[in-house]
Amino acid sequence: MRLPDSVTGSFLVVLGAAAAYGGYILPPVPGQPVGPNVFPLVIGSGLALCGLAIVFGIGHSFEEEEELIPLEDGQVAAAPPPQGKFEGKLYGLRALLPPALLLFYVVAADRLGFIITAALMVYVTSTALGAKWKLALPLAALSPFAIHLIFGKLLRVPLPAGLLPTPW
Repeated sequence: MRLPDSVTGSFLVVLGAAAAYGGYILPPVPGQPVGPNVFPLVIGSGLALCGLAIVFGIGHSFEEEEELIPLEDGQVAAAPPPQGKFEGKLYGLRALLPPALLLFYVVAADRLGFIITAALMVYVTSTALGAKWKLALPLAALSPFAIHLIFGKLLRVPLPAGLLPTPW
């Protein structure tokens, strides 16, 4: 069963709004500028923005159309995806990428620091998901700083400085 992007995106918008509202109604911690309400607000807002992007079809032009092959009895079957650079016998092992990246973060974050470790993780993840280097490189260069701002300044999570400390 396939759902239209408008249904899936609308569900994510509602889910994100519910998470943000749940964070909004949590009481603040007296004497602290940041309490337990900030994390659900950030995550819910991000989820709602991603849902809106899906509803409005942002990035839809990057998807490949599924090729249909007519069968003998008049039915239609989907063609197998084309074998690309990373596809083949070991392509199924990309399911091990999230735990491998988590272990990499645990081992490397204290030595390299958050910015370098996150940049490597973003680059590996984006290329494994099919991004070309022209997209993966700017993502890897910019997103760790944005994530550091969210977690370091807004949520006040201490992140390791390592070899490249942030200027703020």
